[in-house]
Amino acid sequence: MSDRVEEYMARQDIYQLSCRYSRGLDRLDKELLLSVFHADAWCEYGFCNGSPVEFVEFAIGALKDHDANQHLVGNTLIDVDGDQAFGEVYFQAYHKVTDENGSNDIIIAGRYLDRYECRDGQWKFSYRSERVDWARTTESKDIYFDMAPDCLCGGRQDDAVYQTENRFHPSLRGQ
Repeated sequence: MSDRVEEYMARQDIYQLSCRYSRGLDRLDKELLLSVFHADAWCEYGFCNGSPVEFVEFAIGALKDHDANQHLVGNTLIDVDGDQAFGEVYFQAYHKVTDENGSNDIIIAGRYLDRYECRDGQWKFSYRSERVDWARTTESKDIYFDMAPDCLCGGRQDDAVYQTENRFHPSLRGQ
């Protein structure tokens, strides 16, 4: 296989890490989140710096009481250098949070600065850092749900798409 094709395949494998990471956050899937990191990786977010296990426990604990979350992957730049690669991945994260004062929509946008390593033929994060470029908090005004009360709403692990698409989880493919 040519070097160019191998590099393209590596970039695609690495891009999928960010997609699975986002899905793991949105579905509160601890196993899926842990599967994208090497066990000795380092996670640096400022509010939580540590091992993948420490980060995943923190993230799930922080997100579990939210009404909704959606993490989107944007521009993705990946430089592959053999069995190591570096990336900058833009993101937007939506959080609907309800407290005693009502509901708020929180949008956080920024970039992940990543280092990836391919070990035993599998790419995973060896380092991930989140850099927040901007954020916005506004009062929720969910009039859509009043206008379309019969819409099919998403969920977490009870979401129909998550259940049918869960076959893509690496642990279910024997990887």
